[in-house]
Amino acid sequence: MEFWARSLRGARYVLAPMVDQSELAWRLLSRRHGAQLCYTPMLHAQVFVRDANYRRENLYSDLCPADRPLIVQFCANDPDVFVQAALLAQEFCDAIDLNLGCPQMIAKRGHYGAFLQDEWDLLEKIIERACEKLSVPITCKIRVFPEMEKTVTYAKLLEKAGCQLLTVHGRTKEQKGPLTGVASWEHIKAVRNAVKIPIFANGNIQFLSDVERCIQETGAHGVMTAEGNLHNPALFEGKNPRVWEMAEEYLDLVRQFPCSLSFVRAHLFKLWHHTLQVYQDLREELAKVKTLEGIIAVNRELKRRCQEEAANQKEGEEPTGELPFFHWICQPYVRPPPKDTTKEESGVRGKRALEDEEENAELLSKNKQKKKLRNPKKSFDPALKPKYAKCDQCGNPKGNKCVFQLCRSCCKKAAFREMADCAGHGLLFKTKYEKSVQCKSVQNVEAPEINIPEAPILQPPPEIKA
Repeated sequence: MEFWARSLRGARYVLAPMVDQSELAWRLLSRRHGAQLCYTPMLHAQVFVRDANYRRENLYSDLCPADRPLIVQFCANDPDVFVQAALLAQEFCDAIDLNLGCPQMIAKRGHYGAFLQDEWDLLEKIIERACEKLSVPITCKIRVFPEMEKTVTYAKLLEKAGCQLLTVHGRTKEQKGPLTGVASWEHIKAVRNAVKIPIFANGNIQFLSDVERCIQETGAHGVMTAEGNLHNPALFEGKNPRVWEMAEEYLDLVRQFPCSLSFVRAHLFKLWHHTLQVYQDLREELAKVKTLEGIIAVNRELKRRCQEEAANQKEGEEPTGELPFFHWICQPYVRPPPKDTTKEESGVRGKRALEDEEENAELLSKNKQKKKLRNPKKSFDPALKPKYAKCDQCGNPKGNKCVFQLCRSCCKKAAFREMADCAGHGLLFKTKYEKSVQCKSVQNVEAPEINIPEAPILQPPPEIKA
């Protein structure tokens, strides 16, 4: 509790760790508009230890006095690797967070995030080892089990191992994408009442009123938001500004603190989400631009059209459709509920079932439904999917034909280091080297002397007398 009050300054409004979305520029924008504590994007512990460029791009180059308090989040499944990564990061942050909440397929393949939530012995070792070696506190972010009692036992185990702050996302690992559904604040409240460490609640946050209501209903010390913040960075201020105001402010910060263009484009898609449904041509343009200046130009055109539309409004005119505000006002995007939602009393949805595709076709994403129409025989049953072999170095899926048995990134480094080829990944370091050597050897070979016999001297023909 002392750590939360002192090091984290009693933060109640928290920006979630978001892969490729909670970079420095966005963190600073969120802090300006009410966020009191920010997390870095989830960083891969093994890559962080191995790759100096990865460390510099994701943390070391982000040093900014205004970006505190800050918690660095890692995904890991090995105690030693997690500790090594944390030791390299601890002087740049106020705490280290272990990601136990990522439900995505890449986490399943790499065996981290929410797919560690049943390996309690391993989690105890990771946290205990980190507490012994680090000078900053260890925190965790988890998802709940469908069973409330098991969730409480899980939280107590992490607390006992040494976790000093716990963020509870009130959804199971199956609740994602079209099956996201509603988060269970009941589970969060049960955890809050069972442990003595500070608790952050995560889920169902779209307005500032949701934040206050969540704190009252769960007793949480703070509230974390992800999607709500992406659509409205001023959520914690209780304001709904015009989208172009937030977009222009963010783009100015990107100029000062550059980041990947894909991050910037993704943020603009979220901010302008409702407006881009109206102006589809600009949506396509935003997807195509290749420079920051191009993105700024699209943002400028979106602003112009919205201002023109607002100027032509009649007095007292109300927004049409289901949106509470006009589309150029920052407001949440509400996901449509799952069509087959059968919530239990706890409000937590059961496991996703795709065994019978004909009866459960509505559970497929729109993209998979399109693929199903094109190829009716295609199966989406998870049990029939090929098993992905792991890269020996980083745990990500390795190439099926890789000569090093590695993923593409690790293979590229190995092939360059050993000057070898990998046909599976199309890397030809050895072949290129041999060709260059051959070219140099050919250039350095002296041309052999060739004896060319002298041409005979031809005599002029005799004169012809008449």
